[in-house]
Amino acid sequence: MEDLSEKEQLDAMRSWWSENGKYVIGGILAGVFIIVGVNQYRSSKADAETAASVLYEEVMFAAGRENLDGAAAAAAELYLDYETSPYAAQARLAMARIYMDNGRDQDAANELRALVESNPVSELAMIGRLRLAKVLLYQNKADEVVALVNDQPDSQFSAPLNEVLGDAYVSVGQYAEAEAAYVAALGGNNPQAPTVDVNLVQLKINDLPFLGEAADSIESAESPAPPDATEGLASEEIPDDQSAPDDATTEAPPAEGEIENK
Repeated sequence: MEDLSEKEQLDAMRSWWSENGKYVIGGILAGVFIIVGVNQYRSSKADAETAASVLYEEVMFAAGRENLDGAAAAAAELYLDYETSPYAAQARLAMARIYMDNGRDQDAANELRALVESNPVSELAMIGRLRLAKVLLYQNKADEVVALVNDQPDSQFSAPLNEVLGDAYVSVGQYAEAEAAYVAALGGNNPQAPTVDVNLVQLKINDLPFLGEAADSIESAESPAPPDATEGLASEEIPDDQSAPDDATTEAPPAEGEIENK
């Protein structure tokens, strides 16, 4: 009975394997392929990051030697092959600074705008947004600064973004909006790790011209004008000499003899 039972068990195992063996083998192979694929992806990503870092070093090396064309060529290759790499974002920030140092503010703006559009919510992109706003202010494009900076989500960059927004409003004469932006910059500043110069922002608020004009208007409205001393005399004749009577209309007093005769 025991031998028969073992034979039956063996036959059952063979039957199960014939029906399910291919699935087991397929699962094992799939697991192997996944492991190999993950390893290859990690290796490829590491190789890509290494290549991107090499190009970034070329950008910085060329910039350090004031070889603007060489830096631009290395940066262009970095953008083309590794656009999503953090090194590409770092290169755009570096190239923008290099362009500004060489008086090419529009090229700097183009670099920063490409960074902002590539990943608007990343930390590097927020740095790019702030620097782009300052370049646009330098170019007297305050309206573009307002469109770029206004209504941004709260972040560690909120205070400096509000400060530059206030500067933009001042340049177009919108002083009430400028004050609101400066106040927001002070309110969003972190005292533990300040991102704006509090005293400078306060000075900008104090220097807003509309505050003085508004105070003068309020004072004028609260203080009534003094009455006109000549009001009501326009239709009246004012004599030239009120103390001297008119000889032609004044009677002489009677003589002493005339008084006695009477």
